[in-house]
Amino acid sequence: MTRLFSSLLYRFTPPLAGALALLLALHGNALAQLPKPAGSGTSGTSGTSAVVQTAQVRAELLAFAPDGVDAGKTVWLGLQLAHQPGWHTYWKNAGDSGLPTRLEWKLPAGVAAGDIAWPTPQKINIGSLSNYGFEGAVLLPVPLTIAKGFAPGPLADNLEVHLSASWLVCKQECVPQDGNFVLQVPLRGSTALHAADFDNARAAEPVALQGSSAVQVGKEGLTLSVRGLPAAWRGKNINAFIESPDIIETARSPAADAANAGQQSWQADGSWSATLPLSGLRSEAPANLAFVLALDGTNVRTEAAVQGAWPALPTGPSTPVVNTQLSNPSAPAPLADQSVGAWGLALLAAILGGLILNLMPCVFPVLAIKVLAFTKTAEPGHSHRAQGLAYTGGVVLSFLALGGLMLGLRAGGEQLGWGFQLQSPGVLAALALLFTVIGLNLMGLLEVGNLLPGNLAAVQLRHPLGDAFLSGVLAVAIASPCTAPFMGASLGYAIALPAAQALGIFAALGLGLALPYLAVSWAPAVAGWLPKPGAWMDTLRRFMAFPMWATVVWLLWVLGHLSGVDGAASLLALLLCLALMAWSLNLTGRSRTAVATLSLLVTLWLGASVGPNIFRMEEAQVLSGNASGTQAGVWQAWVPGRVDAELAAGKPVFVDFTAAWCITCQYNKKTTLANPAVLADLAAKNVTLRRAAWTRRDPAITQALASLGRSGVPVYVVYQAGRAPVVLSEILGADELRQVLARL
Repeated sequence: MTRLFSSLLYRFTPPLAGALALLLALHGNALAQLPKPAGSGTSGTSGTSAVVQTAQVRAELLAFAPDGVDAGKTVWLGLQLAHQPGWHTYWKNAGDSGLPTRLEWKLPAGVAAGDIAWPTPQKINIGSLSNYGFEGAVLLPVPLTIAKGFAPGPLADNLEVHLSASWLVCKQECVPQDGNFVLQVPLRGSTALHAADFDNARAAEPVALQGSSAVQVGKEGLTLSVRGLPAAWRGKNINAFIESPDIIETARSPAADAANAGQQSWQADGSWSATLPLSGLRSEAPANLAFVLALDGTNVRTEAAVQGAWPALPTGPSTPVVNTQLSNPSAPAPLADQSVGAWGLALLAAILGGLILNLMPCVFPVLAIKVLAFTKTAEPGHSHRAQGLAYTGGVVLSFLALGGLMLGLRAGGEQLGWGFQLQSPGVLAALALLFTVIGLNLMGLLEVGNLLPGNLAAVQLRHPLGDAFLSGVLAVAIASPCTAPFMGASLGYAIALPAAQALGIFAALGLGLALPYLAVSWAPAVAGWLPKPGAWMDTLRRFMAFPMWATVVWLLWVLGHLSGVDGAASLLALLLCLALMAWSLNLTGRSRTAVATLSLLVTLWLGASVGPNIFRMEEAQVLSGNASGTQAGVWQAWVPGRVDAELAAGKPVFVDFTAAWCITCQYNKKTTLANPAVLADLAAKNVTLRRAAWTRRDPAITQALASLGRSGVPVYVVYQAGRAPVVLSEILGADELRQVLARL
C-alpha cells in the first residue's frame, strides 16, 4: 500500500509542481503580487494603468506639467480618489479610526517625489467617533522635482512613473484597497488636461498663517491660541484639525457647527483660542504641534512649539492601555530577545508544538499510514531506520523551505504569516488535485502500473526511502494551515529573529512533527505492538481515500471564500474530469483509448473555459452587523483602530483572529465560541466581539498578529482598558475563556 502510494507520488508530484508553476505564471498570481484585502468586507486591487476601479472608489493618477518636463523644474502628479456616495478615505490624521492614504513612487534617476500636499479635510462623524477625511472626489497632489542634471536619453519621449498606492475606504464597514499605477508624462509639450483639478486641490490646501500661534499643555488639556486670523472669521466657530494623530479627543475637536464647537472662544483683541481634552490613546509627546484652521473655504496652517509639560503617557492602571500596533498597522513588530537562553527555550517550544501538531486532524492520517507500514515485519530493522531518517529529512527540509520563503517575502516588504500559501487560489487548486489523485490511488482506481511500463514501475516500487521522504513533504504541505499549542508563540518569535536563528525554529518544528515516526522507526519493539498484516490492510487502504476526499471538500470550501461559488464549482468540474480519466485508464482495448482521449479533451476544454474562474478573487462579504457598532454578542469585522476606540470607551473586546483554511479555527468556532455558557458570559460582561478574517492576505492583520508575538492563526485575545492583552490557547477551551471573562 505504502509503496504504491510512493510510486504515485514519484509519478505525479513533478507534473503537479509544474502545473502549479504554469497556472501561477499564466494568471500572474505570484505570491508577492496577490491582492491584499483585509478582514471581512475588504478587497484588494491591482492595476497596470493610470486608473484602478473598485466598487467604492475610482482611483486615477493625474499629471500637471504645462511647460513639459525639463531639468531643474517641478511638475505635479496626483492621485484622484472619486468615492461612491457615503464612502470616504482619510487625511494624514485619520481621527478616531482609519488610516491615511499612502503613496510609494518608483521614478527614474534624477526625479524625486515630495510629500502629499494634503487638502484640508472634513470632519466625518460616525456614531460616537469622529474622523478626518474626504468624501466625493479629492486629489492628493505630489510635487516631482527634476534634478538639474536630469538626462532622459536622446530617444526618450516620456517620463514613466510608477505608483503603488494603498487606501482605506469606509462607510459603515471599512475596505482596505491598493492599486498599481503607471503614467507616461510627455517630456516635451504641455500636459495640462487636468489643470482645473490641480487648481482646486491647491485652493483646498491650507496657506501659512500670517499671524502667530501658541500651544500650551495644562491640567485642562491642550490649548491652542492664534492671532492674525481673517477678520471675517471673528466671533464664529472654526474647524480645527490637529495633524498629529491620537493627541486630542477628536470627537470634541473645534468644529464650525454649534453641536461640536468645542471649547473655543474669541478675545477682544481678535485672537482665538480653544482648549481640548487629551486623548486616552495618546502614545507620544511631540515638541511641536501643527494644526489647520478652516472656515467657509478659507484654510490656514500653523505650527508652534508646545509649552508646558506633557502628562505621563497613559500606561497607569486607571488609564486605557492601547496596543499601538492595532492603531498603526505599519508600525514595526517588537524586537525579539535574541539571547541564547531565549532562543533555546523557543527551540524546545517549537519541538513540542511540532509534536502536538501530529494530533491535528490534517496531519494524523499521514502519520497513521506511515506507522502502519511497519507491520511489514519482513523488512530489516535498518530499512525502517533509514525510512525514519528519510521521512524526517523530508519534513525538516520542507519546513525550512516554507520558512525561508516566508522570511524572504517578508524581507521584501510582504506582510505574510504561517499558512500564507493557502491564501493563493493556485496553491489550493494544486492541493485539491493532489489529494484527489491520492484518494483515487488508495481506492485502487489509479495504479502506477496502468500509467508506466512495467519495468519502470518496478523501479519506482523499489524506493521506500523516496516514499518516506515524499511522505514527509506531504505531511508538511497538509500541516501548514494548522497551529498547535506552543507553535504559535514559536513562529511569532521566529519572524522577529535574524534569518539563521529563525530557520532554526522552523527546523525544530519539523523535528517535532517527525519525531513520532522517527522514534517508531528506531525502536523495533514497537512493531510488535502493531496489528499483523492481513486483508484488513486493503480495506483500510480504501477507507483512507475518504479522509483524502474530505480534505478536498475543505479545500473547495476555502477556495469558495477566495474565488466565490464559480471558482469552487470550476475546480470541482475539473476534478470530476480527472476522476473520469482515472477510471478510463482501467479499461481495456479501444474503449480505453477512446474514453481516455475524450476525457482529456473535455478536461482541456474546461480548463480553458472555466479554469480562470479559480483565480478570480471575489470581493469578500462583510460580516453581518455594523462594522462600526459595538453591540455585545454580535460579531463585527475587525478594523484597525476600532479596538483602541472601544477600549477608550471602557468596553472590553474579544478578538478572534481566524481564517477559513484553518481547521483548528473552524473547530473552535463550532465548539467553544458557540458554547451557550461562553456566549452568556460574553453578553453579561458586555464584551465587544471582533473577528479578524485572515483567509485572504491582509497586512494590517499580519502586523496585529506580529504585535502579539504570533505569525499564524488561530489567535484569541481579550483586551481590557488598563490591562495587558490576554492571549489564549490555540485550542480554545470553554473553561479557559470563561475564567478570563470572570476577571473582567
